[in-house]
Amino acid sequence: MKKMLAAMLALATLGWTPQEKSHVGAWEMKEGGVTHTLVVIDDYFSLSSFDIAGRRFIQTQGGTCVMKDGRLEGKVEYHTSDKSKVGTSYAWKADVRRERLQLEREGARETWRRTDDGQGPLAGNWRITGRDQGGRMVEMQPRGGRKTIKLLSGQRFQWAAINTETGEFSGTGGGRYTFADGKYTEHIEFFSRDSTRVGMSLSFDGRVEGRHWFHSGKSSKGDPINERWSR
Repeated sequence: MKKMLAAMLALATLGWTPQEKSHVGAWEMKEGGVTHTLVVIDDYFSLSSFDIAGRRFIQTQGGTCVMKDGRLEGKVEYHTSDKSKVGTSYAWKADVRRERLQLEREGARETWRRTDDGQGPLAGNWRITGRDQGGRMVEMQPRGGRKTIKLLSGQRFQWAAINTETGEFSGTGGGRYTFADGKYTEHIEFFSRDSTRVGMSLSFDGRVEGRHWFHSGKSSKGDPINERWSR
């Protein structure tokens, strides 16, 4: 045990972190005016591309994700650029050193910069399970592969409405968030359905009870909402 701890300390000194957790969190890569973000949390990932200044959503893809033998691998559950990839497996060579992630995927080598370590009371992979209707929380029963998920790292969020059986993609939005003193605030950086939402900030009352997250307020359209999300 002492030898193992000494070895881990030595690796940390060199800038290495244990591979099974070093990939967790949020990452960013810039290409001109285009921002690419990668969020990995609770064995799930979402990779998105967008232009904030131009209010342009480009693409997103996501699915299950684990680190194994120096690779990020899993199964794709949504892909806006290539619907045929939904349900297929992937394996990307991944190398984490300090605050950088070297990723080899689709024939390219990429360098990502860490923006947070995936720590926080709301960090996780959430799925909507209840919505208030007439003052009563109504259970939202899953139908086939349809689901709406919300992935949160320590500072980034993204929701996506998908169907894992048909490959259908209904919409997504994301950006940065804060959560303090019962107030959850989203700062929208991309929105596939309506680019005019980019730049908006939305605040909700929020609380976490066990595996459930309750939040209420108004949507980007100004409609009142009261929802329950579950890990």
